[in-house]
Order: sequence, then C-alpha cells, then structure tokens
Amino acid sequence: MAEKKTPSPAVNSKDIDENKLMAVLSYFGILVLIPLLAKKDSAYAQFHAKQGLVLLIFGIAIGVVAIIPFLGWIAAVLGSLAYLVFWIMGIVNAIGGKTNELPLIGQYASKINI
Repeated sequence: MAEKKTPSPAVNSKDIDENKLMAVLSYFGILVLIPLLAKKDSAYAQFHAKQGLVLLIFGIAIGVVAIIPFLGWIAAVLGSLAYLVFWIMGIVNAIGGKTNELPLIGQYASKINI
C-alpha cells in the first residue's frame, strides 16, 4: 500500500537565503521557540521549526522512557541514536536549503498549526 506523502511548503530562494540561520536554530532544543514565534511569515523557517519541535518532543519522550529499568534503558539508547541521526539530517537539510521531512517523526510536524 502506498504511503501518503505531504507536500513540502512552497518556499522561494529569497526565503531560504534569509532564514537559513533560523532554520538551523530550530534543531537546538528549546531554541526552536525563536524561529517558531519570530518568523511566522517564513514558510522555510516554519517548516524547520515544526520539524525541530517534533524532534524536541521525541527527545523528551526518550528521556521519559529512560527512567524505566533495563528495557527502557535499551529503548533509550536506540532512541538516542535515532535522535542523533534525525538531528544531523535536520541541520544538513536546513543548511542545504531543503524541506525534506525527517524519517518516522517528520510526518507529525505538518499537523502542527501555530
């Protein structure tokens, strides 16, 4: 069965050039609030801010799971590795001017309305 892909937001090269720093900032934990609230007019910054917000929530969930002895610890280690990979992918996409969704968790970002 084919998976439904959500279209990337329409961004222009001027938007990308002006908001790359904000897009990168989106992947640094609580700093996601800066582009999320300050760049509401930028489709590029908002795309990456929503991706960063979902990644932050994923990281918090990993921390909660880590409290559970043994199985939680194993899940937390695997989740942390996934978090690191998603974090790097997000930053690389932001620097490269791309609006690619992060694997597994990126689909939830498009559901956020702020």
